[in-house]
Amino acid sequence: MIKLDNVSKSFTLHNQGSAVIPVMTGASLQVDPGECVGLIGASGAGKSTLMRLIYGNYLAASGQILINGVDVARAQPREILALRRDTLGYVSQFLRVVPRVPTLDVVADPLLVVGTPLEEARDKAATLLSKLNIPQRLWGLSPTTFSGGEQQRVNIARGFAHEYPALLLDEPTASLDARNRETVLELISGAKDRGAAIIGIFHDEAARAAVCDRFVDVSDFSPKAAA
Repeated sequence: MIKLDNVSKSFTLHNQGSAVIPVMTGASLQVDPGECVGLIGASGAGKSTLMRLIYGNYLAASGQILINGVDVARAQPREILALRRDTLGYVSQFLRVVPRVPTLDVVADPLLVVGTPLEEARDKAATLLSKLNIPQRLWGLSPTTFSGGEQQRVNIARGFAHEYPALLLDEPTASLDARNRETVLELISGAKDRGAAIIGIFHDEAARAAVCDRFVDVSDFSPKAAA
């Protein structure tokens, strides 16, 4: 479902004489349906960079990034948008939404864009918001007014609304209390059970031990390691 083959990435510093900084080389990994792979490595090793390459936010310098047969490294923008709509979900640490859209519709949106009827999508959104302990009185408000922890839980609900075949999780349990942390781990386990291929960054060691089947040390992909 997710396969990276010899992926490299560098950044060009245009404000510093167009200096080229290599940040990743030879990144190869595979994640099968129903498997959760945790990315590990020191801060700055490239965990978030790798996730952004997979999601298509960064363009790889070389190599292949195959998601259900689509090569993100070479795909056209419309192909990447279709992949994000139907196949590849991304739960980041930060909620980015259009202001004034009610929370219920923010969470329902991934279902609506794949053709789920409005009431069915809102029912699924309501179930997830309830599981994640977002009070019903807040569902009609924009989540831009919420606390950081509430926004994170709305983001998680949105990320799990549609049953994506592949999921990227960036610190999904960060800053959560024990009750909500367990709910998120249950959602991840449920996604694995239905066959989702998952890549995650978990600084919470207990959380990653609970859901990850194996780990990949991103430090192995640094240019220094390859030298």
